[in-house]
Formats: sequence, C-alpha cells, structure tokens
Amino acid sequence: MKKIALVPNLTKKGAYQCSLDVIDRLSELGMDILMCDNLKDSYQNSKIQLCRTNREMYELCDMVLTIGGDGTIIHAARFAAPLKKPLLGINMGRLGFVAELEANELDMLSRLSKGDYTTEKRMMLKVLHKSSSSEETFYAVNDAVISRGSLSRLIDIDVSLATDRGYICSYRADGLIISTPTGSSAYSLAAGGPVVEPAMKCIVMTPVCSHSLFARSVVFSHHSQLSVSASCDDDTEVFMTVDGVNTVTVNQGDNILISESETKAEFIKLKDKSFYRVLKDKFTEKGRQV
Repeated sequence: MKKIALVPNLTKKGAYQCSLDVIDRLSELGMDILMCDNLKDSYQNSKIQLCRTNREMYELCDMVLTIGGDGTIIHAARFAAPLKKPLLGINMGRLGFVAELEANELDMLSRLSKGDYTTEKRMMLKVLHKSSSSEETFYAVNDAVISRGSLSRLIDIDVSLATDRGYICSYRADGLIISTPTGSSAYSLAAGGPVVEPAMKCIVMTPVCSHSLFARSVVFSHHSQLSVSASCDDDTEVFMTVDGVNTVTVNQGDNILISESETKAEFIKLKDKSFYRVLKDKFTEKGRQV
C-alpha cells in the first residue's frame, strides 16, 4: 500500500473538484492519502489522513501528488527532494511544463498502484548568500533571480568563477537569472534564454533587459561555481529571489555563490512522451503557434 501526500493549490480554478476526484480514485486503488492539517476545514473526508505539519506529511509519504500549476510542483519539490520523495503534478495552470498529467487524464493514476512508472532525477542549485554579518543557503529547482526593486534603475552585476576567481562578465541590466535545465523553460525562456532538456546537467545564466548590444545567455558546466555580486548607484534596492519564494536583500559587498546541489528533484513519469513533444504541445494549439 502506497502513501500519497496530496498537495492541492486551491487558488487554481477547478483544483478543489479535481482533488476530490483524485481522493476517490486513489482510495479505490487502496492507497492512503495524506494531507496537511491546515486543510482540514476544506476536506471533511474519512478517506484522508491528516498530518500535523508539512514535514510530517512529507516524511510519512511514499510519493507526492500536486494539483495546481508548475509553481505548486516547484514549491512541493523543495520539501520532497531532500527526503528523496518523487513527485507527480496534475496541471491546473496554464502551460504546466513540469506537470505530468492534465485534469482529464486521471485514469492514469492507476499505474501508481501497480508501480508502472519511471522516475526522472533533475538537477537543483545550491545558492549561498554571504553578507558581512551572516550566511544563508537556499536550494532551487527552477532558478535564482537577482533583480532591482520597484524603481526603474539598472543594476550593476559582476559574474566570475568562484573556484579560480576567473572574471566572466559584467552587466548593467534589470536583473540576472541563474537557472537549472528545469528552470530554462520558465522565466529564463521569457527573457530570451535557451531551452535546455531537463535531464541535462548544466547552469544557465540569462540577463534581463541588459543595456548591451551583445548580452546573451551563457551555459556553464554543472561543475561550475558562479560568484555573483550586484549593486546600484543610488538607493534602489537589489533583491535575490529563489524559486519565486525566498527573497533576500542583496547589499553592496554581498556575495552570491551558485553551484550544483547534491540534492536532486525526482519526478514521476507516466507517459512515453519526450520533452520536445511536450514543448511543442504546450506552445501550439491545434498546430498553430500561440
């Protein structure tokens, strides 16, 4: 009997009804459904086992099933990955690159009970923010973004290789995105970055609105450790955001070290469908570019 941690994003249209359908299907398959206690008011259902904390839920489960957009999956992966729990996403968002299933494909959940699936491990980033008074470490499934505050000011960003202090480049830009292959199809792609197959191991650096005629994305080996510093000429604040969740202020003199994490995110695959087919399907509608 498998224990499934169910993580629904109830702000997504249709997610609540989808979660009820999923609960019924998984229960019929003889699986235990775990949910966090903060959702008890929305799910008065004897088929659910409530856990006191997120940590308890992720520790007890065999796998994690999310219902929402890619953001829901990425958020859950940050808890599941350190515990080596695989994830399966049901897409209730828009594009849904990371999600494996759409809401009309719930019949495929039966394969979970049979063990009829594969898993794919994906690279994560370790992001170390060092200031004059402290150090803080974050882990990214998608990306780390250095950006300016609310004022429309360019920021100065210097990038070098931390291992041998080899200078790489400087940007005057709105920001800089350092992404994993999984994150290459997110904000990095919107900023003009390359599409990278998620199973690859590399680090993608993409400037945002760089004030340069020759600003291009750079792809680094996964063995690289990047050292990034950022500042602004006036009082404009500079921030770093990791996976759109953790945000810290970056002051002049701070150093950000970005490298491959030993922790991997693991995703369940139920379909025999290549990433490039998914890419085509997500960006086209009945053969037309959208």
